[in-house]
Amino acid sequence: MTDGAGATRNSGPLRSIVIVGGGTAGWMAATLLARKLDRQSVTITVVESSDIRTVGVGEATVPGIRDFFREIGVSEQEVMAGAQGTVKLGIEFVDWKREGERFFHPFGLYGMRSRGVAFHHYWRKLNAAGQTTPLSDFCLATALAERNLFMRPTDSPVHDLLFFDWAVHFDAGLFAKFLSKKAGEWGVKHIDATITDVLVDQSTGFISSVDTQCGKTISGDLFIDCSGFRSLLLGDALGVPYEDWTNLLPCDRAVAMPCERAGPLTPYTRSTALTAGWQWRIPLQHRVGNGYVYASRHISDDEAVATLKGRLEGEALAEPNIIRFRTGRRTAFWQGNCVALGLAAGFMEPLESTSITLIQTGLEKLLALLPDRSFDPALADEYNRTTGLEYARIRDFLVLHYFANGRQGEPMWDRCRGTALPEQLERKLTLFKARGHLVRYEWESFQDPSWLSMYAGFGIDAAAHDPLADHFSLSDLEAAFERMKGSIRDAVALAEPHETFLKSFAPRQLISHPGR
Repeated sequence: MTDGAGATRNSGPLRSIVIVGGGTAGWMAATLLARKLDRQSVTITVVESSDIRTVGVGEATVPGIRDFFREIGVSEQEVMAGAQGTVKLGIEFVDWKREGERFFHPFGLYGMRSRGVAFHHYWRKLNAAGQTTPLSDFCLATALAERNLFMRPTDSPVHDLLFFDWAVHFDAGLFAKFLSKKAGEWGVKHIDATITDVLVDQSTGFISSVDTQCGKTISGDLFIDCSGFRSLLLGDALGVPYEDWTNLLPCDRAVAMPCERAGPLTPYTRSTALTAGWQWRIPLQHRVGNGYVYASRHISDDEAVATLKGRLEGEALAEPNIIRFRTGRRTAFWQGNCVALGLAAGFMEPLESTSITLIQTGLEKLLALLPDRSFDPALADEYNRTTGLEYARIRDFLVLHYFANGRQGEPMWDRCRGTALPEQLERKLTLFKARGHLVRYEWESFQDPSWLSMYAGFGIDAAAHDPLADHFSLSDLEAAFERMKGSIRDAVALAEPHETFLKSFAPRQLISHPGR
């Protein structure tokens, strides 16, 4: 039995797209492609097996996810109500610099530029004169997060000091169900079946079809591999190797376990450094997502589970789920007529909530380079080039977290401080330490304020500030800084408690807890 358009290689528009695997990656691909190709004669089929468990622990995002909502024509309100969502203003890092200290990575700007000079140069000048003020005092997103407050940002802030952005936390399983429902309404076919074989045309090296346990053969023109760590198409069938980055990012396992919430509904993710890794805390409306990301050479699975259980703030809502992974990426993301997304393409631990971002940007690049049935290799080359750069930039940002740690006497953390850094990360650090210069490379996911939050949070200081900052005297700067603080206080006074906002914007829907 055959379903699809076959795999004849000639010119002409795509007739069929087969997405192997559901979960967040598969259903994001299905919904976006269905919306963008809605007037074209192309069938989209998602093949997933209800017998195969998805990883489904990534519940935090970055602000770009709201662009994805707009692209598929749904509102933030719809998603948050349907997936038990909450607001995310950034990430709080606890005990990373050293035990007992914390800092915040916000979705917002710090201070205001003046005369073409970035704010952090003025801040550094004043601090060097002994008048120390935390950088975080000049960020509205941080001020809101610290007080568990939220307000929707204006589209046209009167100045940079009032600019901030926001993302969402959501239940990944509920989000996938939300998307699958939309995809079905938009004509996407859904086949619940386990794939038993992938057929590759030896003359072209292209995938022609997949066989399923139920006896169905599904053919297609373009195949999208969303099969998770198995990488059933790109890795197994096409043999694309995996580039391992464990030498740079030491953690190789995670244990996840949700629990009931105790305390306020915080509008941010928390990352707490532990002896052999770090713990995430992601607040949802109906639960708190928790996980311990760890290096198995420094702690056993049983010890990691016991550590996480001992740190839960409320009653556990499911049994611990242990996930084994290798940080890294496929050496190519698009080969022949197959493009991999999500875990099938690569994995970097959820330290900065980049997994869903990489799915989203992968889809955006695929649409920008959408092939016809001839699959011109130049399109795959460009996709692989830019996606490779994007992965490397994110990797370097994550490496900085480990390298800059100040935890003493713990083997994993001591080793991380001695890591030989990738060349471009080394250059970034050198230039910042020299004179506070922030370097921005092609395909950076994290912009200057994010790097600045890490430098300030870990106490990485510049030896000097921009000489142009000397246009203003210390007294000029003191007065300006006080005015900025006043503007932030005035803005904060207009916000409401995060939980109050959610009750009116995206009220909680009653659902049953799996595993209870």
